[in-house]
Amino acid sequence: MMNEVLKAMETRRSVRKFSAEMPQKEQIDTVIKAGLQAASGKNEQAAIVIAVTNPELREKLRADNAAIGGWDKAFDPFYGAPVVLIVLGRKDFPTHVYDGALMLGNMMLAAHSLDLASIWIHRAKEEFESENYKQLLKDLGVEGEWEGVGHLALGFAAEGLPQAHPIKPNRVFYVE
Repeated sequence: MMNEVLKAMETRRSVRKFSAEMPQKEQIDTVIKAGLQAASGKNEQAAIVIAVTNPELREKLRADNAAIGGWDKAFDPFYGAPVVLIVLGRKDFPTHVYDGALMLGNMMLAAHSLDLASIWIHRAKEEFESENYKQLLKDLGVEGEWEGVGHLALGFAAEGLPQAHPIKPNRVFYVE
């Protein structure tokens, strides 16, 4: 029998169509806690999460992310997800991007284990190079220099979960 962690790794898939239903705060907090438990270089824990459930800020993120991506103004790079978890890494620590990536991975698995859907969305780096988002950090009381690592769009799948794609061959090489 496969344990639950391995099962989640095999069955989790990115979702590109979310319902408008907001997850419960406890579910969001559980996903974030899983991210905070991620391994980090020297246990420095040099990554943070900004949880966006505010519709106005979520809309601003959507518009800015679409503009950075070069898409039509109406496109939603977060695919309708009502929650966006933004992961940032502290620039003065050399493993901050890796630490943030591990955090995002943990959160995707935790979301799946709670029957929530998720997808990692890029362009947080470009967003948090702008003065508007640097000001957001200041407004939140976040000090220091931060680099956007990624967004986790989070919510409920509108049309179920996609099926797994086959694993490509020739990706593992043993040296025995």
